[in-house]
Amino acid sequence: MKRSFLTATAAIGTLGLVLSACSPSTGGAEKTTDPSSEQSTSSESTTVTFRLWDDAAAPAYEESFKQFTAQHPDIKVEVEVVPWGDYWTQLPLDISSGEMADIFWVNSSNFALYADNGNLMNITEELGSDHEEWQQSVVDLYTRNDALWGIPQIWDSIALFYNKDLVDAAGVDVTKLTWGDNDTLLPALQKLTMDANGNTADSADFDANNIATYGMNAQADMQAIYLPFLAEAGGKFQNEDGSFDFASAEGVKAFTYITDLINKYHVAPSAAETNTNGDLAREMFIRGEMALFQSGPYSLKTIADNTDINWGIAPLIAGPEGAISTSHGVVAVGNEATQHREATLEVLKWLGTTEGQAPLGQMGVSFPGAVGAQDYFVNYWAEQGVDVSVFIDSAAGKTALSPFGPDVNAGTEAFIPRLLDVFLGSVPVEQGLKEARDAGNAAMNL
Repeated sequence: MKRSFLTATAAIGTLGLVLSACSPSTGGAEKTTDPSSEQSTSSESTTVTFRLWDDAAAPAYEESFKQFTAQHPDIKVEVEVVPWGDYWTQLPLDISSGEMADIFWVNSSNFALYADNGNLMNITEELGSDHEEWQQSVVDLYTRNDALWGIPQIWDSIALFYNKDLVDAAGVDVTKLTWGDNDTLLPALQKLTMDANGNTADSADFDANNIATYGMNAQADMQAIYLPFLAEAGGKFQNEDGSFDFASAEGVKAFTYITDLINKYHVAPSAAETNTNGDLAREMFIRGEMALFQSGPYSLKTIADNTDINWGIAPLIAGPEGAISTSHGVVAVGNEATQHREATLEVLKWLGTTEGQAPLGQMGVSFPGAVGAQDYFVNYWAEQGVDVSVFIDSAAGKTALSPFGPDVNAGTEAFIPRLLDVFLGSVPVEQGLKEARDAGNAAMNL
């Protein structure tokens, strides 16, 4: 919700190259309830632990669990936040040592490994199909071997944040931006990119070494940038067997276009900066130094709480195959090794209800996974003067398949270094993509 997508390794950690749906915030690991307070309660009560990686969502869960405990006074829920940079390193250690929380968040890049290893409760077997309606795209994403392995919690899609004043001054219609054969995006970005002397990027006097305002973000951001562009070019990230396939002719077309925005036309910030600071583009948008920022609802609160610019949200940029968003989600999973199985199942049931997820929407955290709670999120932002329906439309349209498979995280970590070189322009696109693909597939033994 606060930051761009990150992964656990240092090379990947600042870029957001593995999908997480809700992006991480920067707080340190903490338990948001005081364990000592529980000791004063009845010795008959059971404590269920709940772990997540985002401190922006923690208050919503605290509120939800207050309501849960009011209805189930014999069960207390303790929330702990482990920041994203440590989350995926700590998870396997805690599972192997028996110290893992009873319930915890996972994303699509990581759940299959733990499901296959028998670490997660089988939701289909434990809770059946008699529950409230959940976001189908998230259900599909976390269904493996004909079973659902988590309770949908939040979901997101991609749209285009824009600076109304900059766009109006340049005469750009953000609802009609396309790339490819009918390219209206590049000319628009050239009008929107301006150097310190007031020259736009389509001017002969433009100084690419002294840029004051960039057109848009074009960094190595999987969810917001290159998965949509890849799909819009007709390409795919993975084959049915899980092997990477982004080095296709369509992939070369998409990545060439993206990296040309950076290295050839200078309408997007240098990869030398964004490769090491995945939040840079959003920070620039907040400061009014970037006209367009393609991202998801996880950026809403950070932008709304930190900027004075006049901004809005438009549909994501379309390509040769139309506008194709990524649609992702986060689930709460049950620890198969929990010592409090019945209590844990009661909490999981609660986490799948409209009542249980209402605070996520009411506090503007993200679109809840329980369909009945989603209006809370829409209404929260409507009261702030922001129409978030564009994200709903984006998710309802054509979407790109999110990364999948038990080894996709290892494969992604293997291909990232070479992909970063592609964005830097230090290796030809076609060569770099093939080398990245091969490294990723080798890491997955595919």
